[in-house]
Amino acid sequence: MSAPDQAPAPAPEAGLDALNATDSNGTEALNATAKFVATPEGTALAYGSLVLMALLPIFFGALRSVTCSKSKELGENDYDSGFRNSADMPETITSRDAARFPIIASCTLFGLYLFFKVFSQEYINLLLSVYFFVLGVLALSHTMSPLMCRIFPASFPNKQYQLLFTQGSGESKEEIVNYEFDTKNLVCLMISSVVGVWYLLKKHWIANNLFGLAFALNGVELLHLNNVSTGCILLGGLFVYDVFWVFGTNVMVTVAKSFEAPIKLVFPQDLLERGLEASNFAMLGLGDIVIPGIFIALLLRFDVSLKKNSRTYFYSSFLAYIFGLGLTIFVMHTFKHAQPALLYLVPACVGFPVIVALIKGELTEMFRYEESSPEEAGTKEDLSESDKKDQ
Repeated sequence: MSAPDQAPAPAPEAGLDALNATDSNGTEALNATAKFVATPEGTALAYGSLVLMALLPIFFGALRSVTCSKSKELGENDYDSGFRNSADMPETITSRDAARFPIIASCTLFGLYLFFKVFSQEYINLLLSVYFFVLGVLALSHTMSPLMCRIFPASFPNKQYQLLFTQGSGESKEEIVNYEFDTKNLVCLMISSVVGVWYLLKKHWIANNLFGLAFALNGVELLHLNNVSTGCILLGGLFVYDVFWVFGTNVMVTVAKSFEAPIKLVFPQDLLERGLEASNFAMLGLGDIVIPGIFIALLLRFDVSLKKNSRTYFYSSFLAYIFGLGLTIFVMHTFKHAQPALLYLVPACVGFPVIVALIKGELTEMFRYEESSPEEAGTKEDLSESDKKDQ
């Protein structure tokens, strides 16, 4: 969720995403005596940067989801496919999952609200910081891995490693952890750990954004909708969820004031005045990137399935996202109040591609497009091998 101009206060105003954080650098400015008034240049720079940062994980995450989907359909899980471990395989969201998601998100939000009412905010956020440190390091490492493979020369001594943890012995032995990695992965992990320590110690907005971008890109890449109908159910449910919790109660505001985690993108409006030590932030929740992003990625995979060498639905939905996000910022800036971004993003991201499909006469084909889960893909692969043996 986008947040409006604000003074450096203990927390942002209402309208952040369900699990958004407090102040973007995780600190409190209790001695603020006057509201900061951002310059037009600073405001334009902040919102322009947020839009750009939101588009990057959607664009590249969608492209990576195509490769991920091809590997899933072929039943691959090896080094060449880039998905050697189960954690790197995509998670398919079904219509049942989509219908339950807003309910689960609401329960999580309200649970956090009760936690912060009952327990000390300091200790809860300490646990959250450690939790998101681990997740952030792994997400950033996964994001950097393809780039590192291109940077390192072919002569680089890339040794293979395996982390194996089993339970029992003999025929009853079960694998608990089976993680394969190489030297390049270790380099990525070391760099990511440095960023993680920087975030833990300083809560700096750049470190926050690095983790946030990694979370968003991994979400778009690895969370797959199985069809367009499921996407409409998910986006429609979260549309209602977002509007209700922003405008209907103060629960989201309370959680936003208490929750500290790199699950938003931030950019300072006073960067031109204070440089990297700026502290007055505009922000955008990762949910407003990942949720429309996985729908846009689905449309890109649908484009690929048509085999027409065009990306009509991907580009139409991508432009729709830009329009919806721009409209969110415009309304927020006009009324000086945070807005539920999905209120504008959902109609745009769903409506534009549907109109294009109606014009092209491919609406039925769009809604018939179906992606199989990794388990179904593996079953198909097994059946294919059995058929070959029978022949």
